[in-house]
Amino acid sequence: MIALARVIRMLAGLAAALIVVGILLYVFSANSHNGVVSDIHSAAAWIVGPFKGIFSIGGKKANLALNWGIAAVVYLAVGHLIASMLARTPTRRPVGRMRPVA
Repeated sequence: MIALARVIRMLAGLAAALIVVGILLYVFSANSHNGVVSDIHSAAAWIVGPFKGIFSIGGKKANLALNWGIAAVVYLAVGHLIASMLARTPTRRPVGRMRPVA
């Protein structure tokens, strides 16, 4: 269970990192015709799909940064919560063979 918890924590961290990189590339107006920038932005947009358009505070960049930032925080929080619940799960010990009663 510890190994599974570590994998979940790592995946949540990678998802949040991808989202943050996508935010930074958009806010700093990276060249969207560049293949790497386009791929990162597309992957981040797919991950934050459920969080699209939660809040509308003004400009396009501010909206994207706020909504995607919320998504990054939620992914981290939920990933760490699930990982800690799994890490605390008691492991079952194998039951030994029963000896015949004499």
